[in-house]
Amino acid sequence: MAEVRRKSGKPLQVNPHKLSQPMGATLAFLGVDRCMPLMHGAQGCASFTKVMFTRHFCEPIALQTTAVNDVIAVLDGGDYSISESVKNIGDKIAPDLIGVHTTGLTETKGDDLRGVASKIDVPLVYVNTPDFKGGLESGWTLTTQALIDQLTAPCDRVEAQKIVLVPNVSLQPIEVEKLRDFIEAFGFNVVAVPDLSSSLDNHLGEKQASLSSGGVTVAELERLADAAFVVSVGASVKPVGAVLQKKNPAIQHRHFDHVSGLVGTDALVAWLLEASGRDALPAVVERWRKRLQDAMLDSHFSIGQTRFLLVAEPDHLAAMAASLREVGGKVTLAIATVDSPILGDIQADQVVVGDLEDAENMSDAYDMIIGNFHTEALAHRVGKKAIMRGFPNYEEIGNALKHDVLYEGGAYFLFEIANAAERMREAQVHHEREQIKLQGIA
Repeated sequence: MAEVRRKSGKPLQVNPHKLSQPMGATLAFLGVDRCMPLMHGAQGCASFTKVMFTRHFCEPIALQTTAVNDVIAVLDGGDYSISESVKNIGDKIAPDLIGVHTTGLTETKGDDLRGVASKIDVPLVYVNTPDFKGGLESGWTLTTQALIDQLTAPCDRVEAQKIVLVPNVSLQPIEVEKLRDFIEAFGFNVVAVPDLSSSLDNHLGEKQASLSSGGVTVAELERLADAAFVVSVGASVKPVGAVLQKKNPAIQHRHFDHVSGLVGTDALVAWLLEASGRDALPAVVERWRKRLQDAMLDSHFSIGQTRFLLVAEPDHLAAMAASLREVGGKVTLAIATVDSPILGDIQADQVVVGDLEDAENMSDAYDMIIGNFHTEALAHRVGKKAIMRGFPNYEEIGNALKHDVLYEGGAYFLFEIANAAERMREAQVHHEREQIKLQGIA
């Protein structure tokens, strides 16, 4: 069990890496086919979110705003802004769904989203996501719950081979696709909610940015309640299973904190064998398990000599820490964006709910950093090696196709970390030799 420090004692975050609830909501709505996210708040909130995801995915992002300012918020309450924005979107784009989510400004005013939505005769899902609470994970989860609660029709029967997959926000589009294909190899039909695997997967489509292209359809969302199972991956999305079960109590819920590394993937495989009634693994699954085992042997020496700082969302921290610990990696410090029940189970020496200033003050505790783009400047200041993971990543392209989960992704992840650790040590040796030469000359 990790030592968890939930209060830093500082009155503010000095170098934050936390992302907001509205951002998580936007991303979840982008996982619905032909959906237009509508951020109910100031124009700058939507602009920042749009730029961040555009730079991360290297794709145009569909997002609209009600453009509320402080005067409108006080005098109008925002109702008119929502109605007019919905009307304009419908006239110009005609989406299958509009996803209205709030920000701090409109939540502080106390706008009645439910009341406004009841007066609008277009397909619409609303969710309250103030940015002064929670973070990226909770915004994603609240939106997923709203999609099911407001769209899914109750049902009293189940399809034995149908599974609803609920991924956490830190799973990249290709990881959702790989996870869905992995489960389908056991004979199941899988519907992912939300599903970024076909909407933000770096495919070249037509009329990009006018609407989300790909993802779970509104028709599929309406028919979710006939699934035999709902599988949630990540502690943050565990509550979604209960929401779907309210639509049909016969649905069975199976939860996994992560599906990374050998142990995490083995847990998923054991359940899939039991649920499917199979006696043996699909050939491709068995082959990748052996490859991961070999990768663990090949990488354990390099990773085992390295002390790691992890900076990410809580679910992502748990997954990466488990993969590294399995091969002897020493996760000496993990910096979480927000508090979460999973923090106490993370395989790290110390877990801190804090910011990058905390990481900088403890730089003697680690050799390598794994985190988002904001850790790059930290790495330069403290003289450490940084590997990019999480939101946002402006340093690299192809983020949507980075794959760290299951047996296959686990092998790739270990190889990348081990190779980086070796290059780091080679650079250190070279630097030490140069210093000795300079001392000899002096």
